[in-house]
Amino acid sequence: MDMRVKPSRQRAAVKPEVKTVNLALQGGGAHGAFAWGVLDRLIEDGRIRFEGISATSAGAMNAAVLAHGWTVDGPDGAREALERFWRAVSEADQRWNPYRALPWMSWLHDFPLEYSPAYQWMEFLTRVFSPYQLNPLNFNPLRDVLEAHVDFERLRRESAVKLFLCATNVQTCKVRIFSCADVSADAVLASACLPFVFQSVMIDGEPYWDGGYMGNPAIFPLIYECDARDVVIVHLNPIVRRGVPTTAGEILNRLNEVSFNSSLMREMRAIVFVTGLIERGKLSSDEFKQMLIHSIRADDVMSGYGAASKLNCDWNFLTELRDAGRLHAGRWLEQHFGALGVRSSVDLRGEFL
Repeated sequence: MDMRVKPSRQRAAVKPEVKTVNLALQGGGAHGAFAWGVLDRLIEDGRIRFEGISATSAGAMNAAVLAHGWTVDGPDGAREALERFWRAVSEADQRWNPYRALPWMSWLHDFPLEYSPAYQWMEFLTRVFSPYQLNPLNFNPLRDVLEAHVDFERLRRESAVKLFLCATNVQTCKVRIFSCADVSADAVLASACLPFVFQSVMIDGEPYWDGGYMGNPAIFPLIYECDARDVVIVHLNPIVRRGVPTTAGEILNRLNEVSFNSSLMREMRAIVFVTGLIERGKLSSDEFKQMLIHSIRADDVMSGYGAASKLNCDWNFLTELRDAGRLHAGRWLEQHFGALGVRSSVDLRGEFL
């Protein structure tokens, strides 16, 4: 598929109706490329602007890169920045992942990642040894990629989009929201810090792990800090997975999905509760904001990928996810663009109660 960035619809002769929304981007490792495709399609459409983005882990990376690109060169700059970033992630994986980089291990490429001897061996090591033992120098190739593709100093000064990046405080169990004023490479890496893989990220003397444990992503900053009522959630972790997991791998995978959806489910239940009170006249709509919730998800697609594929940064796999994201975002635009600013396009009670 030709991914050279074409001018967004905003440059067409007839100016389209533009609606402002907030984004909520889930984390999910390499599956974040699905969200890249969603974002690329929404921006390309030209009828949507983003006020705020709440994001976690891979979502936080997408958010920071999008905000940087938009700040520097508008919508098309955001699309170009996202493509450059994900290509750099894939190239870094080729350099630093011995499973891919060493020619004498090329025969292992024939194995699906979750069944490969290299992956199984690394899975065993991370369950027996901590990252403080396996990676005492705390090397993280994503730091170099982020710093090369995001001007964090400029984002702190003049980001075109409000950012809210979620991380989990290891000592207090509280969620930490990094806004534009304190966004940094450390903040993004903290949001994406898987505790079995990386050492906790220290910020202001406090250790942080992946934000998905406490907010994947957090919705409340978009309620309190943004004017727009519409929130478009881009899901990476399947909410619905048919069938009962029976193998150890399937059980662990589903537990991962349940745990990384739990905080979002709780916030959605709170939104349903407040919405009901407003609709019944128990709360004043002048004092309480009625949020309009929208959802771009592809449970049927994402449930086809195991947890191991979240570590797969092969370019062909990333572009496969990107194209799936673009496809589902296009369908969502066709079906639900008219609901923006009017009503939720998600059956909140049916989905979250």
